[in-house]
Amino acid sequence: MIINNSRPYTLIPMEVRFNNLFTHFVFTVENRQPIIKAKNRERIEKYITGIVNNHECKLYAIYANPDHVHFLVSRSPEMSEHRLAGLVAEGSETFINVNHLCNGRFRWQTTCSAFSVSKKEVDRICKYILTQPEHHKTESFIEETDRMIAHYLQSLSDKGIRAH
Repeated sequence: MIINNSRPYTLIPMEVRFNNLFTHFVFTVENRQPIIKAKNRERIEKYITGIVNNHECKLYAIYANPDHVHFLVSRSPEMSEHRLAGLVAEGSETFINVNHLCNGRFRWQTTCSAFSVSKKEVDRICKYILTQPEHHKTESFIEETDRMIAHYLQSLSDKGIRAH
């Protein structure tokens, strides 16, 4: 296809009626501090679930570890990963701090991970998220993060994309 650069480019409105936008998010507590208390875990998970479900998305699985949280969502095409991550981070930080669910001021790191998931992998990722306590008996969060990033960077390099 040849594009004539002398004419202005206009977007054709295109409605997306069907989508398959599954994303596995991982949020990390600032400085990887293990400050999410077990007694407050479910309350934090329910609040994050509410944020996700109230923004035209659906949460499939969530687990709040002491130093990080995993959750799997399906997103509306209008909801970018960046916007959803910001909504969850801001809302949950405020909720945790207002309700004193951690000692001191709670903050997430300023970056998170968002991994795309195919529909056929949804059940496996849900199980992985929901079995976090067992999983972290054999692999630390740092080892887990390094493994996940290596896997996704390999996927990118297989396609000729370089990570920065």
